[in-house]
Amino acid sequence: MRETFRVWTENIETFMLDVIFEQRRGYRAAFVRTVLYLLSKVFQVAVKFRLFLYNVRILRDSTLGVQVIAIGNLTVGGTGKTPVVEKFARELQDQGRTVAILSRGYRSKPPPLRKRITNKLFFRDDSNPPRVVSDGKSLLLDSDAAGDEPYMLASNLKDVVVLVDKDRVKSGRYAIEKFGCDTLLLDDGFQYWKLRGRRQDIVLIDRQQPFGNERLLPRGTLREPPSHLARANTIFITKSDGNTEELRRRIAQYNSTAGIIECIHHPLYFEDVFTGERHGLDLIKNRKVASLSGIAQPESFEQSLASLGGIMVYSKRFADHHRFTQQEILNAINRSKKRQAELIITTQKDAVRFPKIDRRDLPIYFVRVEIKILSGADDFQDCVRKICFR
Repeated sequence: MRETFRVWTENIETFMLDVIFEQRRGYRAAFVRTVLYLLSKVFQVAVKFRLFLYNVRILRDSTLGVQVIAIGNLTVGGTGKTPVVEKFARELQDQGRTVAILSRGYRSKPPPLRKRITNKLFFRDDSNPPRVVSDGKSLLLDSDAAGDEPYMLASNLKDVVVLVDKDRVKSGRYAIEKFGCDTLLLDDGFQYWKLRGRRQDIVLIDRQQPFGNERLLPRGTLREPPSHLARANTIFITKSDGNTEELRRRIAQYNSTAGIIECIHHPLYFEDVFTGERHGLDLIKNRKVASLSGIAQPESFEQSLASLGGIMVYSKRFADHHRFTQQEILNAINRSKKRQAELIITTQKDAVRFPKIDRRDLPIYFVRVEIKILSGADDFQDCVRKICFR
């Protein structure tokens, strides 16, 4: 039943994305776009009104007495946020801060329905502690329970606390009291206004699609109007190629004071999904490669493999955050073999959602990446200093 529902929701998601980006034609698609446009106007009013309520203190935010860094996007998905969160966490930890990453755990496995209903009936939500993905010493949850991004962060950052809860005031308080944390990183937190205090807002903008299709949800992919960039203290331009003059001019229209950092996702090595064996980047050079992914922008991933010398003979794409079944992996292996692929490459974010498989006719690797700053290194260090020595 759960598998059927997952397939149904992913099909709906794929259809809606095709409609939003106008890749579907006809009367039905046009009608859906009209409805979505009207809903986006309602959404825009709701976003601005909610922010107004926080600004005039009708809706109250909370202060926990520690430094808060909110890292997020104006658009839905695809900006490469997780490596930026990792870079900040690692840098702050190296500077002597005790860091906790607070995530809402998108598409993580929720508590049993019966327990959720009971908690609602008896107002027990606040008494449930957040899920501890990592206590800074050990990895305590799998990707199904934690969500793929929190699990990936906890895997890469062995000495950083990672917590999952929709209420990040509660999880922040838990991080402070239980683990002695003095710095809270809000993963995907730009729109989370409930936790403020000593806060830095970091916004990521994808150079390839800076503002999506320029429309708000659900007609587009914008969570807020571009003018809301005015709240940002620091702006990361991700996937940069250095040709950002026009984008910088537009950013300056909304925010002329924020530090701007340009970066790319720099590949480090390939790692076998099942054995952990690592290889250098020349692993795929001049070899026939298949790609397998369930991310927001698979084109960027596939282009990166080609830039490393891989000869792409097959690619299979699933919806973002897709949780793979054993049969889907086996099907990808069989189709890759038919195209004479020598190996299959996926992303680390996808690899944490792979099940164990009975046979491996082709090796499957994920590419480990990190953020490499191209320009604005001084702005990044200045941002870190403001956090560490405020």
